[in-house]
Amino acid sequence: MNARFSLAGLLLGAIALQAQTVTIKNAGGWLETAYVEWQTTGKADSYDVYVNGAGVANQKLDNPLIRSYGSYWRADAIGLKAGSYTLKVVPVVAGKEGTAATTSALTVMANDRSGFAFSGGNIPSAYNLDGTPMTGAVILYLTQKTKDAISLTVTGANANPCVGIQTILDAFAKGKDSRPLIVRVVGQVTDPTYTQDGDILLGNKNLATGHMTFEGVGNDATANGWGVRVKGATNLEVRNLGVMNVNSTALDDIGLQQANDHIWIHNNDHFYGMPGSAADQFKGDGAMDVKLSTYVTIDYDHFWDNGKCSLLGLSENTTTGLYITYHHNWFDHSDSRHPRVRFYSAHVYNNYYDGNDKYGAGSTMGSSIFEEGNYFRACRYPMLTSLQGTDVWDPTKQADDPSLGSFSSEAGGTIKAWNNHIEGQKRFVAYGDATYPNSTVDFDAYVAASRNEKVPATVKSFSGANVYNNFDTDPSAMYAYTADAPDVARTNVMAHAGRTQGGDLQWTFNNSVDDTSSALNAGLKAAEMAYKTAMACIQGEGACTATTSIRTQSGTSSNPILIDVQSHRLSVADGWTLRSAEIFTPQGARVLAATGSSDVSFAGLHRGIYLARIRTDRGTFEQLLLKGD
Repeated sequence: MNARFSLAGLLLGAIALQAQTVTIKNAGGWLETAYVEWQTTGKADSYDVYVNGAGVANQKLDNPLIRSYGSYWRADAIGLKAGSYTLKVVPVVAGKEGTAATTSALTVMANDRSGFAFSGGNIPSAYNLDGTPMTGAVILYLTQKTKDAISLTVTGANANPCVGIQTILDAFAKGKDSRPLIVRVVGQVTDPTYTQDGDILLGNKNLATGHMTFEGVGNDATANGWGVRVKGATNLEVRNLGVMNVNSTALDDIGLQQANDHIWIHNNDHFYGMPGSAADQFKGDGAMDVKLSTYVTIDYDHFWDNGKCSLLGLSENTTTGLYITYHHNWFDHSDSRHPRVRFYSAHVYNNYYDGNDKYGAGSTMGSSIFEEGNYFRACRYPMLTSLQGTDVWDPTKQADDPSLGSFSSEAGGTIKAWNNHIEGQKRFVAYGDATYPNSTVDFDAYVAASRNEKVPATVKSFSGANVYNNFDTDPSAMYAYTADAPDVARTNVMAHAGRTQGGDLQWTFNNSVDDTSSALNAGLKAAEMAYKTAMACIQGEGACTATTSIRTQSGTSSNPILIDVQSHRLSVADGWTLRSAEIFTPQGARVLAATGSSDVSFAGLHRGIYLARIRTDRGTFEQLLLKGD
């Protein structure tokens, strides 16, 4: 037999076999995205992944959307309108596509585009209302490797090309470049070399024709150590991002700082930040603070035991023209500020308040809050109005004590409540409830008899004599929406709040302990501090480790061969002895031979396909070897 012919045949056979070994292990549709995970008993140079359905035909995914997790690969298709799709995975060897594996039909759902952010026909995103990218959108991929090296020429920049993610964003903040901008975070990204006081700062100088989306890819996009701050922005979206261990100057996970309008924040996971200097900052500072901004929607975010979820309002000093919506958020054992409101008109509906040790929503400084269809479970004080009702009630004296103002010493606002489910609370006083003394003065919220009931002007806050502005019944102010029943809202929140599939870092609280504790959860904190992405590599960013196929000539099915594609070395597993190694080209030419070594370097080989023949103390093994750059 011709050895050269048989070796080439072996290689061709192995390659052909590899083209048939992609196995879909998991796939699904999500919110305007779809994902697929697969395993292979072979090794390809790369994978091509295509999306089909809902008017899309063989649309090829960008390389950074395809990642290795060691034992499996994953791809996420982003920017899909609602509908039915399939994802096709094709292995590529030596520039040629092999046999594809295709998912079953996947149902992609639309995002819920309700709330004030969409008022006036605005689109607070670089995606169209159907979820597809806007025409001409620039798409950048922010990874651990690209954060300082990514480059783009931006109209109006001080110098071009702009290099580094914050330098690019600084250029867009000048408001001269009207191209829709989509920044996609892939995997775990730590602080870039250049930030704005430890945050990534987003803005476009309120350019009315500008649109920006800052988003995570898949279920594991994580900002680890830095926060997202928004300033001077119009039509901006932040979504599908996990934020943890923020140590910036502001200490906020995501913050709307000033001069923002039509902002959409959704489907993010808010974890602990690093402790600040103040006593109440041991869990970080605000998870989602909003100041000097209007026409904002915050929905389907998941707050994981944050100490202070959302401070709304600072020094606006007006109750006119300030509108915000919070809906379908999961306040998961977080302590307070859900939200804590000054001045604003806030529609807070269909949220899940889940084991909150301090309080739910708080109204001050003439604010008007409409709490609708929320589910309160074990929220100590569901609603508070500053310096009245439960806020100043002393349970030991069974009387008011103004010095006890539990969350604010400012003048009060007014909360209108309707169709909320409340269980496990310690105290809640509705306006006019005869169960409580003086409840037309000392109340927490006005509980309406119907959705469209207006709060009478005679209902005033004890401190400041402020009245409710009835924004929720004003057709010139309100938007179209459909509220869920509270139990339905809770189900929807638990199914879809936070990142895709609930994110890669999840925690189960012990309700018997955590419902009544505002202390830092040591286990959750340890998990966040130790967090490390499971992602091995991103396609296109260098060689990826993957499983390879093995042929044995000694009859054993064990696999002793270890290949380190980063250092380009061959070795064998512990307990095995490497006696010799040879590497052959597909044509049968031996290009490397080594004996008497514990490992063998193949760094000097040219890029290509080879066959490695390893002799050990237990037999001889042959394995296909793909040498990258």
